[in-house]
Amino acid sequence: MPMNFPIYQIDAFAEELFTGNPAAVVVLTTWLDDAILQNIAAENNLAETAFIVKVENDFEIRWFTPKVEVDLCGHATLAAGYVVSTIINMGTKQVVFNSPKSGKLIVENNEPIYTLDFPIDDIKPCIQNAPDHLVHGIGKQYIECFKGKTDYLLVYENESEIREIQPNFEILAKLEGRGVIVTAPSSGSCDFVSRFFAPQSGIPEDPVTGSAHTTLVPYWANKLGKKEFVAEQLSERTGLLHCTLNGGRVKISGKVKLYLKGEIFIS
Repeated sequence: MPMNFPIYQIDAFAEELFTGNPAAVVVLTTWLDDAILQNIAAENNLAETAFIVKVENDFEIRWFTPKVEVDLCGHATLAAGYVVSTIINMGTKQVVFNSPKSGKLIVENNEPIYTLDFPIDDIKPCIQNAPDHLVHGIGKQYIECFKGKTDYLLVYENESEIREIQPNFEILAKLEGRGVIVTAPSSGSCDFVSRFFAPQSGIPEDPVTGSAHTTLVPYWANKLGKKEFVAEQLSERTGLLHCTLNGGRVKISGKVKLYLKGEIFIS
């Protein structure tokens, strides 16, 4: 029996269209087979596709890259919050998502700014036992190394080092986990910069990674002795994020731009 579902494509953490990180948001009435969700994400060929289903007053959410389902995705959750608060339930100021793998996630609508409310990552130093694939894959020695729930975090001395990194994605893809965050103090008006590589998840370099800032913010809060930050992700598209550490959670804010809306047809 033919099925059709609304789909939206949003540029998240974007100051203007064609910047930030594009995400697809697919609105379902009930969950489909995982194979169908994965095929839709592969067809979209974006870093992530968020699927949402309304359950009572809230929404369940899951995220897929073109290759795998992931535990958490920030920019696609921000995009989903925009869709719910401005299209599905127009005027809603707070959207609650429930993730089977990451728990309760909140998006606040303070148009034109949208804010994620996520739990912080738990990171532990791993400088003594970092896998060989990490150094060889990144191609540049780091000064600190940490392992979070799903990602590695590598710290460098300055922004130019972050810009110069040219990873070997074939080697990095052999790492266990979701991806690798690299970071350093900003040489400009921001507090810190970063990049994110996840070839093992089908994303060589992610344009802007909201969820990586659940790892970055606790690190820089401890390093700089402050709780509010402006962060820049140094991808080709670039993205700007305003972050606040709030106990065991972090608020990650940015602008979003609607690029596309349409329907998916599946027979």
